[in-house]
Amino acid sequence: MTQWFETVAQAQRLARRRLPRSVYKALIAGSERGSTLRANLSAFDAIGLSPHTAGQPAQRELATRVLGQDLSMPVIISPTGVQAVHPDGELAVARAAAARGIAMGLSSFASQPVEEVVAAGAPTFFQVYWSGSREQIAERLARARRAGAVGAIATLDWSFSHARDWNSPHIPERITLREALRFAPEALTHPAWLASWLRAGELPDLSVPNMVAEPGTPAPTFFGAYGEWYGTPPPSWEDVAWLREQWGDGPFVIKGVLRTDDARRAVDAGATAISVSNHGGNNLDGSPATIRALAAVAEAVGDQVEVLLDGGVRRGSDVAKALALGARAVLIGRAYLWGLAANGQAGVENVLDILRSGLDSTLLGLGRGSVDELAPEDLVIPPGFEVRLGG
Repeated sequence: MTQWFETVAQAQRLARRRLPRSVYKALIAGSERGSTLRANLSAFDAIGLSPHTAGQPAQRELATRVLGQDLSMPVIISPTGVQAVHPDGELAVARAAAARGIAMGLSSFASQPVEEVVAAGAPTFFQVYWSGSREQIAERLARARRAGAVGAIATLDWSFSHARDWNSPHIPERITLREALRFAPEALTHPAWLASWLRAGELPDLSVPNMVAEPGTPAPTFFGAYGEWYGTPPPSWEDVAWLREQWGDGPFVIKGVLRTDDARRAVDAGATAISVSNHGGNNLDGSPATIRALAAVAEAVGDQVEVLLDGGVRRGSDVAKALALGARAVLIGRAYLWGLAANGQAGVENVLDILRSGLDSTLLGLGRGSVDELAPEDLVIPPGFEVRLGG
């Protein structure tokens, strides 16, 4: 029970105690000053709720259908890169998602191969960057489809910032003897984390097998994959439309939309869904909080595509606020990583249970019988809160 927690904030505190300092700092850091990272959180706090006193429904329906999948609640695992916070990494997350009836977003920079993650049982959406040649990108998408991925996510909100002014730890490309000696004090002072890796018979590895284009090719390290991305010219909207064609039938999500004109271009490029995202505050610092831009983007696309939101979700009430402003579902990132760090698969399930309980409690207080009933009138939105970018 010492590994069980009641809030996502408590999961974060447990993760901080369990993880070596450098590993934890890699999770919490944002680009440059971290202004957008903090704004994602504070913007949710600025929105109030409008509760009812009596007459609330005795039962609430949290299940919904998103991206062609029936989910137990409108929460999706956001794809995040190499998950060295726990030896099982994305496999533990996928198993937790399957156990709780939600979908899994899998990064092409993940530490576990797409075939094994899909086999864990959760509907899996494979995330791809515009990185490398068209042939390499097409092969990654084809491999994901062969593995059984049900949809694709094109991440376009990681394209500007290459520096962090704060909380930027040294991350080794590989655990060499020299790096092992360098990190030994951190590891030895966090014995639970170290013991979990020793039991697994391995040390943290920043290889990314999903970037392998051909069988038998060694998986590049995270920094090798990053270098390939950094050296690839940014995609045009014609490139994005080509990406959509490569995926073919099935959901295709464009992640990283904050502007209404970009939202409309995403529709024209063939997206079936867009995610209002600023890469969790790890892209262009000074970008607005995603929840502030959500309503304008949702209005711009209407019912042409599904709208998701990514950034700053820590509570079930945050999920409700996003849905009330036009999102079909939210994606979570740091929240589940803290659960993974704190207690592996059980920790991720714990985080999902917290969000589910909080969402249900919010529906009860608002007098709503279903997540589909949430509307702007359920919220107290301060003047000037919403941001419209792109006209």
